[in-house]
Amino acid sequence: QVQLVESGGGLVQTGGSLRLSCAASGRTDAMCWFRRPPGKEREFVAAISRNDDTTYAAALKGRFTISRDNAKNTLYLQMNSLKREDTAVYFCAAVSTPRAIVVVAPTSYDVWGQGTQVTVSS
Repeated sequence: QVQLVESGGGLVQTGGSLRLSCAASGRTDAMCWFRRPPGKEREFVAAISRNDDTTYAAALKGRFTISRDNAKNTLYLQMNSLKREDTAVYFCAAVSTPRAIVVVAPTSYDVWGQGTQVTVSS
């Protein structure tokens, strides 16, 4: 079973940037980022296929960029112009074997990381 480990979270001021990474222990198909703001439900952030087709949550497109390095089995999320409402635990997830999925549905992904905290303060 592939395992995912996120890193790169932390405390940043409003308007700042962070780059999250998610290292996979093996090959994966589609990968994505979800986040869970404090007191709220988990929400979709962005997804990327193995061929670099991307999907973003409409409200985040333009500030967040998802990318991956298949040679390194690593997923990234570049977050710019951060706002207080971006404060959340960020999770990466992956589809371990190729299949058709609904990219925004968390149930599509069978492997999840433990999450990394991102806190944006003014």
